[in-house]
Amino acid sequence: MGVQGLTTYVEGNRRFLQDVRFRDSRLVIDGCSLYFRLYFNHGLDQQHGGDYDVFACLLTQFLSALAACNIQPYVVLDGGVDPSDKKLATLRQRLQSKIRDADALSHGRNGSVLPILTRDVFIQVLVQRGIPLVQCPFEADREIACLAHQWKCPVLTNDSDFYIFDLPGGYLPLNFFQWTNLNGKACQRYISARCYTTNGLCRWFGGMNQDLLPLCAVLTGNDYGAPKDAETLLGLLDVSAVGRGGGRGKASVSRIEGLLLWLSSFSSSAEALQEVSRLMGEGGGGGGGRGRRGQKGGLSSQLWACMQEYHISPQSSLACWFSGGKAAPGGRLSGLNDCLSLAAAQGLLAPLVVDAAVMRRVMLIPQVENSKLASSHCSARAIRQAVYGILLQRGQDVQAQDMRAQENISRGMRGGRGRGGRNIILPSQQGVSVAAGAGAVQAEGCSVAVCVEEYDRLDLNLKKNQVEAHLPRTPLSLDTLSQAPVAARLGVLLEVLGIKESALAAVPLHLRLAVAVTGFWLREIIPTPSKLHLQALVLGMVYGELSWNNQPGATHNQHGEHSVRSGMDRLRMRPGERRGLDIGAAHSFSQWQACLWSALSLNQLLLLPMPEPHLSWLFSGTLVHGLLRHLKGGQPAEALLVGSPFSSQLFFSLLDAVRNCSSKSHPPSAAAGRRRRGGGRGRRGRGGRGARGSRGGGGRGTEEINNRFALLMSEEEFDDEY
Repeated sequence: MGVQGLTTYVEGNRRFLQDVRFRDSRLVIDGCSLYFRLYFNHGLDQQHGGDYDVFACLLTQFLSALAACNIQPYVVLDGGVDPSDKKLATLRQRLQSKIRDADALSHGRNGSVLPILTRDVFIQVLVQRGIPLVQCPFEADREIACLAHQWKCPVLTNDSDFYIFDLPGGYLPLNFFQWTNLNGKACQRYISARCYTTNGLCRWFGGMNQDLLPLCAVLTGNDYGAPKDAETLLGLLDVSAVGRGGGRGKASVSRIEGLLLWLSSFSSSAEALQEVSRLMGEGGGGGGGRGRRGQKGGLSSQLWACMQEYHISPQSSLACWFSGGKAAPGGRLSGLNDCLSLAAAQGLLAPLVVDAAVMRRVMLIPQVENSKLASSHCSARAIRQAVYGILLQRGQDVQAQDMRAQENISRGMRGGRGRGGRNIILPSQQGVSVAAGAGAVQAEGCSVAVCVEEYDRLDLNLKKNQVEAHLPRTPLSLDTLSQAPVAARLGVLLEVLGIKESALAAVPLHLRLAVAVTGFWLREIIPTPSKLHLQALVLGMVYGELSWNNQPGATHNQHGEHSVRSGMDRLRMRPGERRGLDIGAAHSFSQWQACLWSALSLNQLLLLPMPEPHLSWLFSGTLVHGLLRHLKGGQPAEALLVGSPFSSQLFFSLLDAVRNCSSKSHPPSAAAGRRRRGGGRGRRGRGGRGARGSRGGGGRGTEEINNRFALLMSEEEFDDEY
């Protein structure tokens, strides 16, 4: 959330913030605020897809600074989108803004886009460092406030809503949290910060009742928006303020200060809402307390309902979680079993999965890419469709029904029916049969296709697409997922990616998912990546392995490896270089990141049948773009690895594995299978249903034709030979 203009107002009035020397304390951290702040305020790369290694090092330094001051952090993250949909308009506006920002960055102009894997890197580093964390089911603001209130410790964030919450330990704005410059003796280190409390603000306004602050926030406007009649009321209040001489001798004041001056004249929120009813001409006089105020649905009633977003419960569910609780705070999430709900609370289930299960809606993160081509997320649509299929399958008996149907077909009983006379649509036919209802789109015959609503980029606009869920061919029930053997869950992952497990045999365990995704990327995306794109990407993985091995306590730390790593490091793209962004490379690497992002979600949904890669060392945008530029200059990739047999062996091993994974002789991926059935990129595949098309087929239609035309006009040349 966030209250419009409140940060500017408070930080512009020094009297509301008190200097503190912060140490020896618990600290509740708004995780989303922290990773945004760390990334954007330290000049990290946005244009080339992100420097996750630099970000991970920065986060590690931050956590070390807290430890040096005996500060115990507890990190709380947002989960899925609020199911009330009150923030949908705000979220759509933000996505549209980020699409414009990404396009500006691609043309060398200013913009602000968080690289797509930043959150995943953030969570991995916290887990590796043993930092307590929780991912809330939905938005975390109120949960953070309740926990800090119960523990009487401060909150670290940049969210202006925390100027409204009444927190005994106060609110430490990240803007003034000087963690990079520790003070004090070795045993008494502290971080200079500024602390805000509602007491200080209310004292300045004549001892105003703190319960009135939520009304100020709602009238000013937050992420949930203000009631439509609020502007009318504010107009009346401005007239009233001028009539009283503008408060403290001023002819006019800022909106926030004017509201605070007006609210300070009331003893309670009930009294203020009564005045709202009177000013708006609502019947019934407005009432008092928590009762009925004025006419049903009047402004005062709407304001009261919105104010409840700032209500703090005396007992926090997160306190139990951080004390060793085993159950997910907030209980089981709709559409997920207990095991997956727990994984979500641990930060081990992506918000994409939560949103698809609860809302049947997913917001896809914009990236810096070629806006004339299809969104980079189109390349990973088949992976997400498998996620949706597993989540939204027909029910507990889907596996048994499909097995029976397969037996019937093998006996020549085509089109047979299962028990109860219901039509059976097999996973191999990519259908999902459910009772007709919300979220379903009519498909062929009397079957019903389940769709997820995706928000993604089309040109420079935000577009809503109905994307059909597709069950993998391998039977797997969501309800018994935690009991399924690892081999079965791994089989589903490999099937979706179109990979044989044998192709990954020579690859280190922690790199197998990255290699499998790279094979999928090489085989599936349009435009096809060139040989040099692939080599630059794999060289980046080798660099990451050398960096990982160079950490304290690692076994590999030979001089030759250090020399190779330093040599590649010198090839990074540097800020301020005159040469513009290679937009073709940026688009291709954004497609790779989109594939990895979706595959990470699928792997988490399947309870990690493959180990997750060390994301902070897997991809560094400035490095990979710099390596590509070097290779385009005619230098062979192997020349960068001279002097380190380990590096050369790893490079060629990974390269061979990727080629094997991308081979057409492997089992077809979900995307390739649908293309053969007319549901993918083929000529008949406009809507996933042949020439007739379908809203829910996940196809491209006119959009695909336009994208193919853009490809023909592209100046980039791509090499199909490997």
